[in-house]
Amino acid sequence: MSRQYLIRRLLIAIPALFGISVVLFGVLAMAPGDPFEELATNPAIPPEVRQALRAKFGLDDPIWQRYLHWLWAMLQGDWGFSFTSRMDVDTLILQRLPTTLIVIGSSQIIAIVIAIPIGVLAATKPYSVFDQIANTVAFIGFSLPTFFTGLLLILLFSIQLDWLPFVYRADIPGSGLPWLWEHIKQSIMPVMVLGLFQGASLVRYVRSAVLDVIKLDYVTTARSKGIGERKVITKHVVRNALIPVVTLVALQMPIVFGGAIVTEQIFRVPGIGSLLISAMLSNDTPVVMGVTFVFACLVILFNLIADILYGWLDPRIAFR
Repeated sequence: MSRQYLIRRLLIAIPALFGISVVLFGVLAMAPGDPFEELATNPAIPPEVRQALRAKFGLDDPIWQRYLHWLWAMLQGDWGFSFTSRMDVDTLILQRLPTTLIVIGSSQIIAIVIAIPIGVLAATKPYSVFDQIANTVAFIGFSLPTFFTGLLLILLFSIQLDWLPFVYRADIPGSGLPWLWEHIKQSIMPVMVLGLFQGASLVRYVRSAVLDVIKLDYVTTARSKGIGERKVITKHVVRNALIPVVTLVALQMPIVFGGAIVTEQIFRVPGIGSLLISAMLSNDTPVVMGVTFVFACLVILFNLIADILYGWLDPRIAFR
């Protein structure tokens, strides 16, 4: 991995982010709704105050002028001001972003931990009872949407068994191990909903990738040399089979973020997904723009990480 390659990829990301910001800003600017709609229906607020606020935030300016103003301000570190929360957008996002990253990161770890061993074992024993059970469960898990799975877990573990809380609380009092355990308990269901959904889809791809690699000539040669089956699978098969899986994980990040938005709404997780929904309902355009732009940056970042992992998984790939 050369420094020039990283610099080139980062430079390529700049026009991509610029294009994404233009599209997002144009769509939000042309969308119906007014952030000061409540002020318009409030008889206690005179029209002069409403016009002054619209002029202050430039809501009556042309779209291109508003975009240039937003872009210049954001390059200086000013992401805008939330009309609903009455605070800076970057401060609001930074308060919510760690929670979302913890939920998404934990769910992705669970998905990979579940998918790789099950997919590899199913591929090494094709059409066996285990393979058929794994495929059936994977189809069911991938077919069920996250909101349905979340409701099922709430009915089972929160209402029937009363084991886990179904509302995420960020203000749990206390400290030490009891405080940590309460946070873990309330994170189990949101993380499992996303992890099982992603894991179910990854099982199918891991199985397919291993089946493709296990038939190649170099695997047969390794076996003919007397190398043990476990070493052949772990050293020669799995490593090469994970290359398309890494691609899939990177390309599915938008789906993961979309699922996180729904999951955060179900379990009331105070992440940027729930922040995006509340901002859309209240026509808080600066917050919607900021959150969607953060999502775009994270997706590009995960694609860059996937490219870096290619070189580790397959030394034949040269980064020039």
